[in-house]
Amino acid sequence: MTVPAKEMATIGGGCYWCLEAVFELLRGVESVVSGFSGGHVDNPTYRQVCQENTGHAEVIQIQFDPSVISFRELLNVFFATHDPTTRNRQGNDVGPQYRSAVFFHSLEQEQTAREVIAKIDAQQIWPKPIVTEVAPFRAFYAAEDYHQGYFRNNGTQPYCAYVVAPKVAKFRKEYVDRLKQ
Repeated sequence: MTVPAKEMATIGGGCYWCLEAVFELLRGVESVVSGFSGGHVDNPTYRQVCQENTGHAEVIQIQFDPSVISFRELLNVFFATHDPTTRNRQGNDVGPQYRSAVFFHSLEQEQTAREVIAKIDAQQIWPKPIVTEVAPFRAFYAAEDYHQGYFRNNGTQPYCAYVVAPKVAKFRKEYVDRLKQ
């Protein structure tokens, strides 16, 4: 019996704490690491990225089992759990590091991302067109250790309680059939 290959997805949609908290709950997702991608500085720190001159976006890198969850399904969750119509911001988080982005690892991922965006735009699910960047994956740099599992470890911190927790609660309600047991 052949064991299916694991795949990687690298996406950014605002603060990585929000994305990580949602995607680590999905069945078929094996790991989620918060970090940075899309810029020109090697091994950036959180502080450097916040200065808005590295070109990096806050992203999560997901290792997933495509026999359980497809890249298309990951993107459907992604586009349902952040606002892909605002350039360089999510809510009160403003700056290029908070842009919506899909950094594709293959031509198939690129094609899928463009198809999903076109379908969502055609359905007019959002009141404005999607501005998500679709670009080739070049490098991923994990954020500092204290950013990993941030919501899980700091759920009562004000940002987590007022921003992350409501997103996670909405996600759990809408995707109950896709949650890990």
